[in-house]
Amino acid sequence: MTTSASSESAAVVPTYALENELAAGGAALVAGVDEVGRGAWAGPVAVCAAVTDGTDPPEGLTDSKKLTPKQRVELEARVRPWVHDHAIGYSEPAEIDSVGLTEALRRAAERALDGLRERPDAVILDGKHDYLGRPWRVRTEIQADSSCVSVAAASILAKVHRDTFMAGLDEEFPGYGLATAVGYPSPVHRATLAENGPTPHHRMSWSYLDHLPKWRHLRTPRPGSDGQLPLL
Repeated sequence: MTTSASSESAAVVPTYALENELAAGGAALVAGVDEVGRGAWAGPVAVCAAVTDGTDPPEGLTDSKKLTPKQRVELEARVRPWVHDHAIGYSEPAEIDSVGLTEALRRAAERALDGLRERPDAVILDGKHDYLGRPWRVRTEIQADSSCVSVAAASILAKVHRDTFMAGLDEEFPGYGLATAVGYPSPVHRATLAENGPTPHHRMSWSYLDHLPKWRHLRTPRPGSDGQLPLL
């Protein structure tokens, strides 16, 4: 019997391998960190720092992107009381426009880590890019949100927290699909943007505005070479 690559990926279960490796190197307290909202046109970027106690995680823990919205909410309700500690930091659209995405991510991560009860000795970041930097001791790991328990927990907590926030914005600014696409481009989002323009929660330095004839004059200068992703 053969197994497809996709089914092998789906079978990945988060472990404590990275946390144990860092602990063996002297890190008594390790935080897993993950972000959400990086590529959205509207809303903040949110970063969660999560610390676990080494006990077995709730069943089904995995990268938040592999779950349906209902599954994420149900799992978050079990992850939140299970983690030893967690905190979430935001960087709002105006800050992203002002300092660029990489610096905004760093600030949001700093806020999350500063919100923990104890300062971690080491941090595990999902991905290959260390946007946090010194003085933190950082270990980057591609797909850590699937393979590492504390990062997977941070992934779930950050995603549900930001989705809930965006659903609240949807009530204030209906028509942009903020409760469903949570600020990312979608047909509904694009159509309403073209007709009604951006809300105060849109990122105004991003290139999507160049494709909106009625509103492109509102675009602000990019803060630097890292100020956006190539979304269009």
